[in-house]
Amino acid sequence: MNYSKPYHFFVYRLIPVAMLTSFIFACGESEAPKQGAETTPPTDSAAMREIVVSQKDKQFAPTELKIKTGDSVSFRNDDPFFHNVFSFSETRVFDLGSYPQGETRKVVFDKPGEVEVECAIHENMKLKIIVE
Repeated sequence: MNYSKPYHFFVYRLIPVAMLTSFIFACGESEAPKQGAETTPPTDSAAMREIVVSQKDKQFAPTELKIKTGDSVSFRNDDPFFHNVFSFSETRVFDLGSYPQGETRKVVFDKPGEVEVECAIHENMKLKIIVE
């Protein structure tokens, strides 16, 4: 581009770059959760635990789990294909959406009861969680 006047360089090059740089720094990083991911409510108790459940060979491991109210369960996909973990149990309804190998999605269980967890893609995958 030919800058016929000395100020054209500033108007057409430097000002847009300065505006873009200011916008990027003003926005910063977002801490919003990934789509489909569950969020953990803030708690004061250090006694809350995070339990990892593996999805491997089209099975949950373990297949039955006892946890305390307020604990979270992370569902880690160790299979080379997608899983879609969900529950329609009255105690805790959730749907983590489809996610690939290597990803983990977390659910907090905030009231006691029994939760039946399944995979929408693999009908034989079942997990029973007892929240005390």
